[in-house]
Amino acid sequence: MLALALVTTLAVVLTKDADGNDDADGGTGPAVATAPHGQATAPVSPSAGAPTRTITIGFQGPLSGDNQPLGDNAVGGVKTAIEEANARGNLPFTLRLATSDDLGHPDTAPLAANALAANPDVLAVVGPMFSGATQASEPLYSGAGLLSVSPSASSPILTTQGFSTFYRVVPTDAAQGPAAAAYVARVLRPGKVYSLDDGLDYSVGLGRGFELALLSSDISFVHDRIDPAGDFSAEAGKIMAANPDLVFYAGYYPELALLAKALQDKGYTGKLMSGDGSLDPAYISLAGAAAEGTLLTCGCLLPSGDPNAKSFVTSYQKVNGTGPGTYSAEAYDATNAIIKVLSGLGADATRASVAAAFARVDLQGITRHLAFQPGGEVVDGRIFIYQARSGNLTMVDSAS
Repeated sequence: MLALALVTTLAVVLTKDADGNDDADGGTGPAVATAPHGQATAPVSPSAGAPTRTITIGFQGPLSGDNQPLGDNAVGGVKTAIEEANARGNLPFTLRLATSDDLGHPDTAPLAANALAANPDVLAVVGPMFSGATQASEPLYSGAGLLSVSPSASSPILTTQGFSTFYRVVPTDAAQGPAAAAYVARVLRPGKVYSLDDGLDYSVGLGRGFELALLSSDISFVHDRIDPAGDFSAEAGKIMAANPDLVFYAGYYPELALLAKALQDKGYTGKLMSGDGSLDPAYISLAGAAAEGTLLTCGCLLPSGDPNAKSFVTSYQKVNGTGPGTYSAEAYDATNAIIKVLSGLGADATRASVAAAFARVDLQGITRHLAFQPGGEVVDGRIFIYQARSGNLTMVDSAS
C-alpha cells in the first residue's frame, strides 16, 4: 500500500473493554487483543554512504474499534511525513514508525504508551489523539523523558497537569466557542441567535463558551436544550416561533442532520451553525439538501477543503492509497516538527535532547504556524470555519 520504502515496527498491545466517551476527544471500543494497524514493509538495502542509525517515531491512537477511522487518518499523516523525509535522502539517519493502539480510551492508553516508552529506539511520539487517553498516557511519557505531540487532544486541562514532555498542535476546546461567536459577530451580524445544546459535557461547554462571547458582542440569544433522542420537529417549531437569524447547535452531526431537515421542513431560511462534533462528511450524507449552507467550526484543518493543501493531499494519497481526513494534516505537521528537531540534532539525538529542542520549534505547517507556549500550547490558536457547499465541506474563513 505504501508508495515509498518504510519499515513499520509493530508493538503488540492487548486491550480490554472500553466505556464510551461522548466526543471526538474520547472514544469507544470493543474488547479486543490486537497488534496495531498497519503492515511492515521490507527495508531498502542501504547504498554506499547511507545512514547507519535508525530513529523511530511512535504513533499512539485508535487503530481498531469504533474510532479506528480517526486513528487511520492520523497515522496516514505520520507515514506521509516519514516517507517524504526518507525520500529526500538528506538525513543522517533513517526514520521508522512504530504504532501502538489505544482504542482512544483511557483504560487502554497506559498499556499502549508503555509499549512505545519501553522501545529505546523511539525518540518521539505523535499522539495520543483523545483527551482521556492523553491524560492517562502522559505520566508515562513524562516519566520516560519521551516527547509526545498530540494532533487532536483538546481538553484545556492537559497543559495544566505538569506533563514535562507534552505538546499539542491544536487549540483547546475553550477557544472554539468564542471563535465561533467572533465569526458570527464579524461576518454574519445576526439580530438574534437561537443557541441549542444536547446536555452532554462537550455540547454544554461549547455552547456556554459561544453564548458568553455573544454577550460581549451585544448579540441577543435564546438558549434551549434538547434530548438528542428527542423530537427535532417540535424543536424546529420552537425555533421558528423565536424567529432567529442564526441557529447554533452545540452537538454532533447525526442530530444536527435531524435538526437541519426539521428546520427545512418548517421553512426556516436563516443560518445554521455547529462545531467540530458535526464536522464530518457524513453530516451532508445524512442531511441531504438541508445541509447546504451550514457553517461548521473546528480547530482542525480538513485538507480537502483547503486549496492551499493540494500538494499534501496528493502526497498523502500516494503514500496511503486514500485521501486524508480529519486530523491527517495535524498529524503530518506534528511529525514534520519532530523531524525538524531530529534533523537539527543529527544522528546523536536522544530522548532528552529531542524533548528539550522541541520547545524551540518554529515551523510553518499545513494547518498553522507551529511554535509553542511554555506548557505545550500552540501559539497559533485559530479556529477554521467551514461551510457545506454542493455536497462538500469548504473552508471559508478562520477566527480566533
